[in-house]
Amino acid sequence: MHNPTRRIAARLALALAGACAACGAWASADTSPRPGGVYRLKPGIYVAGDMGCAAPPNAAIRLYDGKGIGTAHTSACKAKVRKRRGNTYTVDQSCIDAGAGPGPRFVQRQQVVVRDALTFTQVIGRSRTTYRYCPVSDLPPGLRNVL
Repeated sequence: MHNPTRRIAARLALALAGACAACGAWASADTSPRPGGVYRLKPGIYVAGDMGCAAPPNAAIRLYDGKGIGTAHTSACKAKVRKRRGNTYTVDQSCIDAGAGPGPRFVQRQQVVVRDALTFTQVIGRSRTTYRYCPVSDLPPGLRNVL
């Protein structure tokens, strides 16, 4: 039996598939880690507010590795969840006070509000900053292999 609606839908699907393949959308699959860990965020580099990903200043960078949220001047951060209410986490986060190498470990109470797998707000004392995920391809070469 002949169904013109089905035939038009099939042609449209083929045309869209060809257009997407031609633009490279399927060829550039995201191979970075999936969201997960203590906050269910995508592991990687996050930048503050409207900062661009191509050349962010160290102060605007946060690194989420699934265990905690580090900075350019801390390492081996581990968040211990004290309280969770919906998407808001109150944690005691322990970090080594050095970007690389040995250093003293310190603990800091903070609140992390996860908006979605690519955006969070970090509240430390009275300071409140929102961070957004940067795809690896948008980062400068020195930040592409941090995980």
